[in-house]
Amino acid sequence: MSASPSSSSAAQAAREALAARLAHLMRDAGLTGRALSARCGWHPAKTSRILTAKATPCDADLRAWTTACGAEEQAEDLIATARAVDSMYMEWRRLHRAGMRRAQDDAPARTAASLTCRVYASNVIPGFFQTAPYATALLRTIAGFQGTPDDVEEAVAARLARARYLYEGRHRFVVLLEEWVIHPRIGSGGGDGRPARAPADRHAAAVRLARHHPPRQPACGVAAGGLLPLRPHLG
Repeated sequence: MSASPSSSSAAQAAREALAARLAHLMRDAGLTGRALSARCGWHPAKTSRILTAKATPCDADLRAWTTACGAEEQAEDLIATARAVDSMYMEWRRLHRAGMRRAQDDAPARTAASLTCRVYASNVIPGFFQTAPYATALLRTIAGFQGTPDDVEEAVAARLARARYLYEGRHRFVVLLEEWVIHPRIGSGGGDGRPARAPADRHAAAVRLARHHPPRQPACGVAAGGLLPLRPHLG
């Protein structure tokens, strides 16, 4: 069985989970973001960045946050969680130091060796569903942000090679996507300034595969136009 590897997506998901914990603490204390900011002695924009998972709070931030919420006993656990998030981002940057291609090389072997691949994606389409334009726009954005060597074309080719496992062998893919992932946001579409569309052809392939291999207890519906929203299944 394979899960999505430690990557930018996994690191961001961990940061979002930390932000959710901090939001719960704030609400349990009956505080608004502005009130918490005043108690902590910083600008409300900082609180917003933390709550929207755009920034990871440092040790001092977390001690101030828990003190403001009357939950000092949770400070050390939250600090350990934040340090783990930072470690994930550092590992991601280390893998990309020499370019994007190297980070793609291990994925096909992991997928080939796995009967079941489970993926949760909160921000981008999983790699094996990506098309060339989508992957190129995404990886070029990441490379530009990190300032890493531009080997995007080679990295895209390596990433697209994973798509064959959707059709080869007896692999099973269990994928949970946030709804906003499938809306166009990545890169530009054909130079007209519009965001590149999410890879609809891969979605259609997923639908066809789901029809041929339906789950015994489906938690989501499949229709001709695409994947329907996830609904709770009570077994």
